[in-house]
Amino acid sequence: MPVIDATLGAAVFQKLLIANRGEIAVRIVRACAEMGIRSVAIYTEPDRFALHVKRADEAHFVGDDPLAGYLDPRRIVDLARETGCDAIHPGYGFLSENADFARICSEAGIAFIGPDASVIARMGDKTAARGAMQAAGVPVTPGSKGNLKDADVALALAERIGYPVMLKATSGGGGRGIRRCDTPDQLRQAWDRVVSEATKAFGNADVFMEKCIVDPHHIEVQVLADRHGNVIHLFERDCSIQRRNQKLIEIAPSPQLTPEQRAYVGELAVRAAEAVGYENAGTVEFLVKGNEIYFMEMNTRVQVEHTITEAITGVDIVREQIRIAAGKKLAFRQEDIRHHGFSIQFRINAEDPKNDFLPSFGRITRYYAPGGPGVRTDTAIYTGYTIPPYFDSMCLKLIVWGLTWEETLDRGIRALNDMRLQGVKTTAPYYQEILRHPEFRSGSFNTGFVLAHPELLNYSVKRNPEELALAIAAAIAAHAGL
Repeated sequence: MPVIDATLGAAVFQKLLIANRGEIAVRIVRACAEMGIRSVAIYTEPDRFALHVKRADEAHFVGDDPLAGYLDPRRIVDLARETGCDAIHPGYGFLSENADFARICSEAGIAFIGPDASVIARMGDKTAARGAMQAAGVPVTPGSKGNLKDADVALALAERIGYPVMLKATSGGGGRGIRRCDTPDQLRQAWDRVVSEATKAFGNADVFMEKCIVDPHHIEVQVLADRHGNVIHLFERDCSIQRRNQKLIEIAPSPQLTPEQRAYVGELAVRAAEAVGYENAGTVEFLVKGNEIYFMEMNTRVQVEHTITEAITGVDIVREQIRIAAGKKLAFRQEDIRHHGFSIQFRINAEDPKNDFLPSFGRITRYYAPGGPGVRTDTAIYTGYTIPPYFDSMCLKLIVWGLTWEETLDRGIRALNDMRLQGVKTTAPYYQEILRHPEFRSGSFNTGFVLAHPELLNYSVKRNPEELALAIAAAIAAHAGL
């Protein structure tokens, strides 16, 4: 475990506004409470009874529209000033990678808990990020040197680098604005779709191309950097279990990397952060195929899956973010960081895996969090809470840790089975099937795992007697018109 300095718990800000919602907002509230910082939540009408509103020291209404209040940089900064906040934490999603938001915070004299606006803009432009990595000697996948002018230019480049290729929105993220193309016809058809999706989702129609690395491992490295020139990594996470470019299960460290690969990818991530003058927490993502490692992108924020890095290193990443933003030096050196055991995070989404993962929003009739050794849940749901249809479908993050890979797998199955989440359909039963699969247990999976194993969706949900009794009672009541 890292050696932490004696000032880690000291208050570095007086009051902090959380420009987000859900479980990440609750996570930040907890960090503030430990550090002696007053927390300020914001909420729109659908979140009036949300847990982050209940747990923060203060909560302020920002409008009836479900999304607008979370996406208005100037209104949020004005509210921070009105409430006496000296810092804003953007969480992830929403405005977390919005360079204008970071700039407005800086102009208002409020600390933005993240990197400088210029770095966000540079790394948010995927073609600019590729160029910066190439200049720093970080390998990138073969592809376009800049944005593509039109479909004809894209077709000509694809012929040179070879199919399959990936069309990607330059300002993309979160799995959006990406299409794999295996033939020229698919590329022609995908071009307009990617341009349209990029324009609607990111306000930027620019598109670039990369060679598609078929069924690689998706490896990302957590980095921390302060304004005093110190940059370290906290080892890697394996995010290969994904569907349609959306992560489902994340693992730290990767059970697939050799010690040499682990050292190399960590060194590349630090080099990438240093090359762009990075400050605060960030994640450098790579594709790994055999001994080939390629830079994919850099996320300039805390990641959803930061939890598993905390589990294997003992580093509180959100707390460290706040300290860095206050100008403190990193509390530890690279040689202080060790990884211990394995950790897995399950994104428990309100989705029906048996029905093409369609959202299953609604009221939580019962929620019981699993516990026991090595089990953590990050969530904002509770019994009686209604999951609104306006936001991401994730209900909670279930995190397990074990000393060995096998122990972690078994603990994951036990914790998933121990959890009770009723009222909506979730991905939890599907994850149990994945954990039981020999290929996953062997640690030999890649990004093609979910697509290659559709049979895992043929699970049957085993209902316990209490749950069955409740379902029968509800059916009788409905039939009787009660």
